[in-house]
Amino acid sequence: MLSFYFNAFVNLFIIIDPIVVIPVFLALTQSETPQQRNQTALKACIISAIVLVSFGFLGKQLLDTMGITDAAFRIAGGLLLMLAAIEMVVAKHTGMTSTTSEEDKEARYKTDVSVFPLAIPLIAGPGAMTLLLLLMQEVEHSFILQTGVIATALVVIVITYVILLAAKQLGKVLGVTGTNVISRVFGIILAALAAQFILTGVREGLKLDQLLSFGAGFGLPSIG
Repeated sequence: MLSFYFNAFVNLFIIIDPIVVIPVFLALTQSETPQQRNQTALKACIISAIVLVSFGFLGKQLLDTMGITDAAFRIAGGLLLMLAAIEMVVAKHTGMTSTTSEEDKEARYKTDVSVFPLAIPLIAGPGAMTLLLLLMQEVEHSFILQTGVIATALVVIVITYVILLAAKQLGKVLGVTGTNVISRVFGIILAALAAQFILTGVREGLKLDQLLSFGAGFGLPSIG
């Protein structure tokens, strides 16, 4: 179980990718004092935590209400994570793990950037929410284990906050090249994870189809 939480931590850290948030954070807060910048980082991380926790606990109920099976969501979630991985590797902005050009323009005119674009979509973006819900489904049989997944996500948020506090120093050390290299390595790992979710979803979907076919052969009522 420790290995599961470790993998959850690594994958959540990869999809949130606070290293890549650094240059955007510095650009959006360049006119702020160090104290104001720290307050912006804190607010963004608190909002991100609220969004992720809420989606982690309520996302499953939403899927059930809409009649979406676990297998279908695993496949769809895997495809979304694959899109995020491609964005990280080829540095093409799609809005999964970064902001689009239109969103960048809007952010320049906002006095408070902590909610948008920092909290959403840079920290608690579609990729992070999708991955968190997939991890919650892995341990859906135990509320205690699900709470552990949420706690793991909060640890990543806390680390993100610490990184943002040291953003100016880290930005100087890493530079543009260092940031891009880290992002591409993370993207490759995320692509492998996305492929695994897709394969698992397909396998579960095939098992369900076989079960329904077996039941139909015995005259059992179909589901749905």
